Amino acid sequence: MSTSADWTPQLIQDEIDALKHKPGALLPILHAIQDRVGYVPEGAVPLLAESLLMTRAEVHGVITFYHHFRTSQPGSHVVRICRAEACQALGARTLEAHAKTSLEIDYHQTTRDREITLEAVYCLGNCACGPSISVDDQVHGRVTTESFDRLVEDMRTVPLEVK
Repeated sequence: MSTSADWTPQLIQDEIDALKHKPGALLPILHAIQDRVGYVPEGAVPLLAESLLMTRAEVHGVITFYHHFRTSQPGSHVVRICRAEACQALGARTLEAHAKTSLEIDYHQTTRDREITLEAVYCLGNCACGPSISVDDQVHGRVTTESFDRLVEDMRTVPLEVK
């Protein structure tokens, strides 16, 4: 994943051009942009609208409808808490409340130190081991408030891998 300084209109246009011929191209293009940049920059909206013969409002509506898409750069780590029924039955609501309180943020926000972005997800496919979270796409099961705190501490003290 790149950083916000790494995106350019040409990079966005390259992603659009690679996929615009596909039926229903907007969603695959949005995924490609977010995969490459880490979020969908505001400057991508007019490029998408013009290239796909849509209005800016239509493009913006799709971006904001799907919780998966971010419109700002995420923190160094992304924590997703499963909110599906199986995880809720196993204590996800308590974990969710603890995470929001201890990180001092809500869903779709990033901590002041820019380290952690908190997001909701509606199934991680780890239902038997709930409550589950993912940290940078690595799934953790049977997460307690204590194990959550240890994961957060590790995220803040272990340097990121250079890619």
